[in-house]
Amino acid sequence: MLEKLYQEIQQRKVTPKEGSYTNYLFDKGLDKILKKIGEEATEVVIAAKNEPDELITETADLTYHLLVLLVEKGISLEQIGQELQKREGQLSRTVDRKEITDF
Repeated sequence: MLEKLYQEIQQRKVTPKEGSYTNYLFDKGLDKILKKIGEEATEVVIAAKNEPDELITETADLTYHLLVLLVEKGISLEQIGQELQKREGQLSRTVDRKEITDF
């Protein structure tokens, strides 16, 4: 499903469709896309404290906007997959990470 959506977003960038929200984002540029990702990420955090359906909806919104960003920046899903594969099986040690503090 992600690959299909990614391809549709790529196609929309190449062949714009009047009235398309995706084209609206591309037309407004990187700053608008980044702003939407920030908004959607915040909504995911809030939704995680609420009902599962809300988290599903907001995660889908964030995923869509991330795919728009990847297309805008010319990054393929294959590149993301390769990065994840490099990490597969690696032990992540908490001592190697920055401390997370409560606000």
